[in-house]
Amino acid sequence: MVRFKNRYITFEITLGDKSDKPFPLKTTSLHVAIQQKVQQLYGDFGVAAMKAGFSAKYCNIHTKIALVKTRHGPHKFLLESIPLINDIAGRLVSVKILYVGATLKHCFLFIKKYQQKKLEQMWYSLRTDIERKNMQNALMTLAPAMKDCT
Repeated sequence: MVRFKNRYITFEITLGDKSDKPFPLKTTSLHVAIQQKVQQLYGDFGVAAMKAGFSAKYCNIHTKIALVKTRHGPHKFLLESIPLINDIAGRLVSVKILYVGATLKHCFLFIKKYQQKKLEQMWYSLRTDIERKNMQNALMTLAPAMKDCT
């Protein structure tokens, strides 16, 4: 039996427009945006190569960090097209790739460390312990998604 290698791409989404509307980041809208960009850059060949084994695994609406899984080989199409995404669900965004890993566990460890650094940066700007506890809960919500990698 042949073993398929996977790559997991972790990236951060920042909003380009400064409107007050909330941005509900969902895996389906992320999946569609990535697929449209690959279609635009590589055509039907890129979409067909990427589709087998491609899925959006994790999206945190508070930190705007997302994680997608793809097969090794077509991951090069995603690595070149993800930073060029400028529209997700009708909102202007910019995307920055943070980490590319071979296992889901290592990607979640990276996300945990990255979000811990963000929490430390924001910790002193929060005034009350309730605000700090709420921010810590929002940033460190990896438990529902990590059940897949254990």
